[in-house]
Amino acid sequence: MSDPLWTLDAFVEAAGGSTRGDAGADITGISIDSRTLEPGEAFVAIRGDRLDGHDYVAAALEAGASVALVAEDRLAELPEDGRYVVVADPMEALRGLAVAARARTGARIVAVTGSVGKTGTKEALRLALAPSGKVHASVASFNNHWGVPLTLARMPADTEYGVFEVGMNHAGEITPLVRMVRPHAAVITTVQPVHLEFFDSVEKIAQAKAEIFEGLEPGGVAILNRDNRQYDLLKFLAATAGVSTIRTFGEDQAADSHVQKLASYPAGSSVDASILGNEITFKIGAPGRHLVKNSLAVLTAVVELGADLARAGLALDTMRAPKGRGEVTRLPLPDGDVVLIDESYNANPASMRAALAVLGEAPVTRPGRQIAVLGDMRELGSDADRLHAELLLPIAEAGIDTVYCAGPHMHALWQDLPHDLRAHYCEDAKDLQEVLLNDVRAGDVVMIKGSLGTRMGPLVEALKKEYPPADDIAAE
Repeated sequence: MSDPLWTLDAFVEAAGGSTRGDAGADITGISIDSRTLEPGEAFVAIRGDRLDGHDYVAAALEAGASVALVAEDRLAELPEDGRYVVVADPMEALRGLAVAARARTGARIVAVTGSVGKTGTKEALRLALAPSGKVHASVASFNNHWGVPLTLARMPADTEYGVFEVGMNHAGEITPLVRMVRPHAAVITTVQPVHLEFFDSVEKIAQAKAEIFEGLEPGGVAILNRDNRQYDLLKFLAATAGVSTIRTFGEDQAADSHVQKLASYPAGSSVDASILGNEITFKIGAPGRHLVKNSLAVLTAVVELGADLARAGLALDTMRAPKGRGEVTRLPLPDGDVVLIDESYNANPASMRAALAVLGEAPVTRPGRQIAVLGDMRELGSDADRLHAELLLPIAEAGIDTVYCAGPHMHALWQDLPHDLRAHYCEDAKDLQEVLLNDVRAGDVVMIKGSLGTRMGPLVEALKKEYPPADDIAAE
């Protein structure tokens, strides 16, 4: 039988609380969602923007929670026969658990931030480090003020490698998170014009991302994208933060880790690279040049953390693009197939360019077409229309055949599109559904992308419902 994640005594001490009721069992996991809680897990009743976990304590206890971590001022409202650890503030208690979890482990830790590619890079690190030891990594995109401490609190004491994603929308958000994580290596994938609604310039975004250096362990390493325009600023900010070791990755041959030879194919890439002077050939099981570049950062971190580079390279061949983030699916039509690239989870100018490049690299069987279905990018502030219109260049560079647009900001692109590229425009994504379903034909490659709030995901689901998918093309 494996050790519990937390003994009750250690959990109570780290949370800074006291017990009520029959709280005698050790703790196998930590949950903030009563719907997915497994018996034996502790339920943490945090207050979110929309929901208050205290409203779900009864359901969590009924589902078999070992204890519920609750606020003292809400105790009177909760079931009298419950099992509780009582604290002043459950969110602050969760941070206490995070700090204690980090303190008790001897794991080598890597933290990832960046305007684009955080989650994919985190997942690649999880795969690449797994052959070398026990890995703990955040699930989904748990990269904010509750996701990071929750991930830390869930980290077993015998973890050998920890992988954490750290995100932000505003300045000052990364610093407290990375000081909990205390990584030995910090990766910044890239800095791009994202969240401009909250920042005056891209340089200000770079400064906010550079907060990740504030939590680096003594002797820790910063891993930076040498091709990024903000590289010189990030390098300066790393040095200013006292980081003595800076490693670089990119297409620039002067980068410490760089590509020597690249071959792309529908389901991924084959790469010859130099990683900190080590020659390696590896495959990536998901398509896109941006994934190739980020794999250089991944393998650089593998070396810096003392893990096995060759086995890490082999592991990247098992990488698959997740739903909404580049997942590739083949949809059968009576006379052939449509290839669907699902990028509907989110969008910003950098990820749009990357997705358009992937679409441009995808082979088509004529008369099939490379089709871009694009929804608004959010949080771009006063530059929104200009940044949407500027997508015309990557569309042209990728050789896209036809473009559908949805959203008021995408109208700026629509106006500039050559007439022979225009398929259809509407203000609301749902109004594209019928025309898209009627227009696709065998041989087409369709890429759907937009910010989550633009609701491009239902278009993906509508295509899959109309043409139930065959096996994932990446599995072939």
